[in-house]
Amino acid sequence: MSSKKTIAIIGNPNSGKTTLFNRLTGSNQHVGNWPGVTVDRKTGHICHDGVGIDIVDLPGIYSLSPYTQEEIIAREFVLSDELDGILNIVDAANIERNLYLTLQLIALGLPMVVALGFMDDVRAQGIEIDCDALSERLGVPVVPISAKKGENMHNLLDGLAHHMRAPDKQPPYLHGVGAAIRRAAEQLSPLPLRQCSLPFYAAKLLEGDSVMWKQMDKLNMPQKMRDEINSIAAGMQSHANLTDKEMVLADALYDYIEEVVRAAYKRPKVHKATLTERIDKIVLHRVWALPIFAFFMFLMFWCTFGPIGSFLGNGMEYLIQSIISPAIRGGLTAAHTQDWLIGLICDGAIGGVGGVLSFLPQIVILFFFLSVLEDTGYLARVAFIMDTLLRRIGLSGKSFVPMLMGFGCTTPAVMAARTMENDADRRMTIMLTPFMSCGAKLPVYALVAGALFGAHQGLVVISLYVLGILMGILAGFILKKTIFKEGSSGFVLELPTYRMPSFKGTVLNMWQKAKDFITRAGTLIFLMSVVIWLLQNFTLDFSVATSAENSILGVIGTFIAPIFQPLGFGQWQESVSLLTGLVAKEAVVSTMSVLYGAGGDSAMLSGMLGTVFTPLAGYSFLVFTLLYMPCMSAFATIKREMGGWRWAFGAAAFQTVLAYLAAMVIYQVGSLFL
Repeated sequence: MSSKKTIAIIGNPNSGKTTLFNRLTGSNQHVGNWPGVTVDRKTGHICHDGVGIDIVDLPGIYSLSPYTQEEIIAREFVLSDELDGILNIVDAANIERNLYLTLQLIALGLPMVVALGFMDDVRAQGIEIDCDALSERLGVPVVPISAKKGENMHNLLDGLAHHMRAPDKQPPYLHGVGAAIRRAAEQLSPLPLRQCSLPFYAAKLLEGDSVMWKQMDKLNMPQKMRDEINSIAAGMQSHANLTDKEMVLADALYDYIEEVVRAAYKRPKVHKATLTERIDKIVLHRVWALPIFAFFMFLMFWCTFGPIGSFLGNGMEYLIQSIISPAIRGGLTAAHTQDWLIGLICDGAIGGVGGVLSFLPQIVILFFFLSVLEDTGYLARVAFIMDTLLRRIGLSGKSFVPMLMGFGCTTPAVMAARTMENDADRRMTIMLTPFMSCGAKLPVYALVAGALFGAHQGLVVISLYVLGILMGILAGFILKKTIFKEGSSGFVLELPTYRMPSFKGTVLNMWQKAKDFITRAGTLIFLMSVVIWLLQNFTLDFSVATSAENSILGVIGTFIAPIFQPLGFGQWQESVSLLTGLVAKEAVVSTMSVLYGAGGDSAMLSGMLGTVFTPLAGYSFLVFTLLYMPCMSAFATIKREMGGWRWAFGAAAFQTVLAYLAAMVIYQVGSLFL
C-alpha cells in the first residue's frame, strides 16, 4: 500500500450521506464516539488502487455555523489536523440548498471531491446537469453518482484515491465580500492557523462568529489585528447596505450559487408533478394525515406483537430452552460439575439472558419499521404533521423526531435533541422523550401482558404506548406552566424526497440494533443475572440461604416492597425487579426469571406471574415500568446533554413521581370497579 488518507464525508441531512458511506465501506465500519461528546463517530476503511482510505462519517449538517452540536463537531473536525480531504455529498435534485455548505467547505482550502448524489432522481425529473461546468465554477472535481444503485462508484473511488485537489480558486463573492475576505485572511497569516483555511477563518470572523472569536482569544490575537478585522467587517457591511454582517456573507454565497446553477443546471420548461408531490397531497392532507400516521403505527405494533412477532419469539425461545440450555446442562452434568455451579450457569446466567433474548425478534421488527419510516422520508412528514399539536405544550414539530426515536432507545433519542437550536426546547424535549416507551421495555410488556391478558395482550401493549404519549403530553403541560414558560422557537424542516429504502442499509441498521441488544444481553444482563442468582442464594453473612426470603435479595426486596403496596404489587420479587430495571429495563425480565426459578422458560414464568398478579395489579406494574426513570445509560446521557446532575436527577424524580401517581390512580380507581 503506497499511502493512506483520512477523508471526511460531509453533507446535508437527507443528502444520501449514510447510503454512500455504507456503499463505500460495506461492513468494514467502526463505530465510536467523538472525544468529549456522545455522538456516534463512524469510520470505515477501504483500499482502492493501492491507496488506503479511512472515511469518517460526520453528522449531517446544513452549514459550518455553530448553531447545533453536530455543526460544532463537524467544524472542529474539519479544522483539525486529522483530515487529508473532504468528500462532499450533494443532493443533485436540491442543489441550490446543498451548495451553501459546499461553498463553505471550499473556503477551507482542503483537497476535495463533490459527489452529486441521487442522479437517478434527477434524470427522472428531466433535470440536466453539466458536471464539467459545475466543476469549473467550483474549482474542484465533481462526480455524478447514485449510491443506492452503485452508479459511478469506481470513478468516485478514483477521485478519492488520486484526483482530490485543493480548490484552484475561491468563489468570486459579490458585494465586495471577496476583497474583504482576502484582506482579513492576510491579517490572520501570522497566527498559528492552517494557512490554506485562512479564507474560512476570515469569513467567520467577518460575520461575527462568536465561537471563532473565542478561538482567536485563545491564540492571543493582537488588539491591532482585531481592530483591523472589525474595520474590514464594517466596511463590507456598509458596502452591502445591510445591517446584519452574517446576512452579507449569506447573500454573497447565494448570489454565487444562483450563478453556478444558471451555468450548469437546466430544469424542464414544463413542470411535471413529482411522485413526492403526489404522495404529499395524501399523507399531508389536513384530514387524512393523522389517520394515515395512526395506521402506520398500528401496523408497526401489530407486526411486532401480533402473529409475526409471537411466532419468531416462540422460535427463539424454543432454540434457547429446548436446545441450547439442555445441551449445556447435560455437558456440565457429564463433566461432574458441582450442582451450585450448574445452577449458577443454567438457572442464573442462561435463564436470565435467555429470558431476554427470546424477545429479540420483536426488537428487530420494531427497529425495522423505524428504519423504513426514516429512510423513506416519511419521518420528516410526521414531524411536520405533529407541529401544531406539539405547540400546544410549548414545543415544535422538530421535537417529534427525538421523541419518535425514543420508541427505539432513549439514549440516542436524547442525543438527537441536540439538533435543536433553542435551549429551552431542547431541555424540555429531553425531559419528555423518556415517556416514549423504549424497545428495552418490550420484553416486560410481552411477558406480563402475555401472562395476564392472553389474546388481548396486543391491545394492552398498544394501550401502554398510547398512555406513554398521553403522559408525555401531560408532563409537557406541567413543564410549560412551571419551568419552561417561554414560547417555543420557530419550526423550519426540510421535507426530503421520498425514496425506496436501501435493502442493504436497512439490513445493516437492523443488524446494528440487534448486535447492540445481544451485546447488552451478553454483558450487562449476563452480569446482572449472575449477581441476582448469587444474592438470592446467600444470606447477609454469606451462608447458603434456606429460602429466597432470607437471602440478601429477599431482605432488600422486603424492605422496599411496602412502597409499592398502594400500586397493587407488594411482593418483594417485583420490587427487586424494578430496582434492577434501573440498570437496564430488560433486566426486569431476567431478574424475575431468576427469582421465580423459571430458568429462562417464558411459559413457566408466565404461569407463575398469573398466580402472583391480578390483571389490574399487573397492568399497574406495567404502567410503572413504562413511566419510571430510564436506565442508567439514558440517565447518564440526560446528565451530559442537560449540563449537570441537578437537571438529570430532577428529570428522573419528575418522571418517577408521575409513574407512581399514574400507577396508583389506575390501581386504586380500578379496584372500585373490579
